Amino acid sequence: MEHCFEALLNTYFTDGAEIEISSDDDGFRGAWYEGKVVRSVSKKVKKNASKKEHRVQVVVEYATLMADDGDTQPLQETVDIVQVRPRPPRERRRTFNFNEEVDAYCNDGWWEGIVMKVLEGRKYSVFFRASKEQLDFAESQLRLHREWVNGDWAPPLEHENDEEIVTPTEKKRSNDIGQEIFSQGMKVEVSSDEEGFKGAWFAATVVKQLDSGNYVIEYQNLRNDDDTEFLQEEVDHLHIRPCPPDIERVNSFKVQEKVDALYNDGWWVGMISKVLKGKKYIVHFSNTNEELEFKHVDVRPHQDWIDGKWIMASKAKQLSSRTSKSKS
Repeated sequence: MEHCFEALLNTYFTDGAEIEISSDDDGFRGAWYEGKVVRSVSKKVKKNASKKEHRVQVVVEYATLMADDGDTQPLQETVDIVQVRPRPPRERRRTFNFNEEVDAYCNDGWWEGIVMKVLEGRKYSVFFRASKEQLDFAESQLRLHREWVNGDWAPPLEHENDEEIVTPTEKKRSNDIGQEIFSQGMKVEVSSDEEGFKGAWFAATVVKQLDSGNYVIEYQNLRNDDDTEFLQEEVDHLHIRPCPPDIERVNSFKVQEKVDALYNDGWWVGMISKVLKGKKYIVHFSNTNEELEFKHVDVRPHQDWIDGKWIMASKAKQLSSRTSKSKS
């Protein structure tokens, strides 16, 4: 594992490298802040009386956060390597569509949200699941949401020679999207904003769609308080998605690979922080800042449901290569 971390440091996180930093502190989760690497730190952490292991961290300097209120000195912190990623390259200007996942620049950082309404004057109303807020942003304050996994961006980066920008006139109403995707009896996965459940997807079945456009779903593994039947709930289209397609089971996962881990009847989004012997892994969960051990059978490759399609991070480079060839 130490060798893997050293490779990451030498490739992406050398001294002075421009990066983005995430935080596990309350009020800052779900945002990425621009900064740079000051230096790497490798220290030994005592796990038990007989064993120590290396923990690789980096000292970072924020570009927009100051050390104290009113101070002009940029804030410096020491963070785990799993909390940093390269700074996304600048992309061409584009418009955004209803229900598209974006990052919005707010309070000195980039926050993940979803476009709820396309407004006049190239502005958009964006909903943030973590805080349950909805705010308006100019087009220049938004970028397409992407994940950094295994050295690639998913979905792949767009370039100046890409096809014409899609205009907001192609958007659909939320009810139309629901009718096309989530029919009665369909197997789906459902997320929750309730404390203790954030960051997980639970298997469920669609019972019916309501006139409001929301759905009544029945969980496959969660039961009601009386433990007499499976729990039913009403959810909106933002918290429901199709079940991820079956993909070829990978032989092993790598350090810093984004995965879903089966825990407490749900699939929780995390990142491989250590590969153990016997096909086991330590998975880091940024939402709770916890690390837990999992067997290989209880881990699956992470896939994102973006713009009506499943995007697998490990395929990003391959997809990008195909797109480039088809347009050359």
